Amino acid sequence: QVQLVESGGGLVQAGGSLRLSCAASKSLFNIVTINWYRQTPEKQRELVATITTDGRGRTSYADSVQGRFTISWDSAKATAYLQMDNLKPDDTTIYYCKAIRSFGADYWGQGTLVTVSS
Repeated sequence: QVQLVESGGGLVQAGGSLRLSCAASKSLFNIVTINWYRQTPEKQRELVATITTDGRGRTSYADSVQGRFTISWDSAKATAYLQMDNLKPDDTTIYYCKAIRSFGADYWGQGTLVTVSS
C-alpha cells in the first residue's frame, strides 16, 4: 500500500523540542521533494519547510520557523524528519508531510498533533 506515515507529535512545554517523522512506504517512489505543512486557524495548510531528496538536500523554511526547525531526509530509510526546537505555543497545531513526486500523484501523511503549553 502506498502511504506516508507520520509520527512524533505530542505535548511539550514552551522552549522544548519534538522531532516529527514522515516515513514513505517502499511503493512510494520517485519522490523529489518532501514538504512539511501545518494547519492554520483558518484550516489552511501553511508551508513550513521543504527539502529536496536528490542528494543535495536543499532546504527552505517559513520565516516563522527559521532558525528553530530543521528538516532532513534519510534516503536509506525513505524517511523525512522535522526537528523542532525552542517551540512556542503558537506552534500548536496539526503538522502534515507531503511527498512530491517526479511523476504520479503526490501523497499526504495523515497528520500529527503538536501541542505546546505555556
